[in-house]
Amino acid sequence: MVFRKPPDGGWGWVIVVVSFFTQFLCYGSPLAVGVLYLEWLDAFGEGKGKTAWVGSLANGIGLLASPVCSICVSSFGARPVAIFSGFMVAGGLMMSSFAPNIYFLYISYGIVVGLGCGLLYTATVTITCHYFDKRRGLALGLISTGSSVGLFIYAALQRELIDLYGLDGCLLIVGALSLNILACGSLMRPLESSDSPPPEKTGVDKVPDQYFVYHEKEKTVEENISILEKGYVDEKCVNSMPDYKQDSILSKNVLNSINVNEKDTYKKKVVEQTNFCKQLAKRKWQLYLNYWEETMVLFKNKVFSALFVAILLFDIGGFPPSLLMEDVARSAGINEDDYHMPLISIIGIMTAVGKLTLGILADFKWVNTLYLYVTTLLMTGVALFAIPFAKSYLTLAMLSGILGFLTGNWSIFPYVTTKTVGIEKLTHAYGILMFFAGLGNSLGPPIVGWFYDWTQEYDTAFYFSGFCVLLGGFLLLLAALPCWNACTNQSSKLPPNTYSYKVASSA
Repeated sequence: MVFRKPPDGGWGWVIVVVSFFTQFLCYGSPLAVGVLYLEWLDAFGEGKGKTAWVGSLANGIGLLASPVCSICVSSFGARPVAIFSGFMVAGGLMMSSFAPNIYFLYISYGIVVGLGCGLLYTATVTITCHYFDKRRGLALGLISTGSSVGLFIYAALQRELIDLYGLDGCLLIVGALSLNILACGSLMRPLESSDSPPPEKTGVDKVPDQYFVYHEKEKTVEENISILEKGYVDEKCVNSMPDYKQDSILSKNVLNSINVNEKDTYKKKVVEQTNFCKQLAKRKWQLYLNYWEETMVLFKNKVFSALFVAILLFDIGGFPPSLLMEDVARSAGINEDDYHMPLISIIGIMTAVGKLTLGILADFKWVNTLYLYVTTLLMTGVALFAIPFAKSYLTLAMLSGILGFLTGNWSIFPYVTTKTVGIEKLTHAYGILMFFAGLGNSLGPPIVGWFYDWTQEYDTAFYFSGFCVLLGGFLLLLAALPCWNACTNQSSKLPPNTYSYKVASSA
């Protein structure tokens, strides 16, 4: 279907509003799962590493399944996927209130809610991109703050609901609130086609031109008919072989009455379908080969290779504070009465501020977004190293605010990816990077929890987290150093808007 030109306004602003609230409602509880994490530790008595898998799955499974989410939205549209995913998120949260053990939560909260969030994220981003072109950056920035605001509000909301109704009542109420996603999804009206649908193509014409990579000579229809001639007649004769004499006479009359044109038409259809299936299989195989070839080309890029390592290490080390900071405060002996605001709420609101601030900085021409991203990684590593020295609510609150602000570097990550591989390879490269980001989200909190179970304190765990983030930042900085330019002579081949570090990475 051919969609009309994005209106950059009009109903598009309704799409922005409902997408904002969709991300607010679906990501509020999973991002603020640190409040629930404390209750699950007390309720099930499992280790911190095992319990941390619930929150890490809820936040990582959507990124790991991003290719599947994209296929669903492309096949069924944003509105049906959003409505269906709303049922998934609400149902998963409500089922979690009846969890008899931690393993049930892995399925109900980790996989069901996490996959629903991934589908909703893909649906909101896709429908927003359909409605906006010139203002796409602004629109995507606005809807992305929905998750951060959700983290800020849900951290306090879930704590209050637990005090009033208990853990089970909290999950039931939060699940009921998530049903409002259905109303938001129903307003995601797709753009109507501007022109009448194109004429129906034949079977072979439906195959995209990019698949036509085989040039070997195919047999003509006449040659294939001659090959099938003997098999066709033999088949008819065998099928019509009688058991009795009168049946033999009847079958001969039927064979003699077959119209020659109908027989030729049948043969041609068989040949055409056979050739089409053979050709399509070859082209599909070539498509897979091209995909892996493009992937290998991406990993030959120094900066991209360092970027995938950096994002993996950043999520392993940088994501656990948003899940475990409340337990860190409790382990440090800080009284909950001293809390002026939940630490997770501070992380949430400062993440929103960081997204907007870093996004604005990235728009300045004199700012190199790669070095800006590296700076956020190095500062995050230093802040993680400082957590073991924080023994009061004030210091933990300050570190939570710093970590939240630096986590807002997600808003500039697409810029960095685009400048590294080019706009034509952005989709492919971004999908690979998001997979590794989801892997880091899933592994980070359990690893930190296992360190605590092993040492009975968080100091070693956050030293490890800080080391991971710093290692990723230094590797990315090393790959982007301008000194690599002296090793290549490709400066004249650079696009006008591509940074110099791309030269170093293309060797």
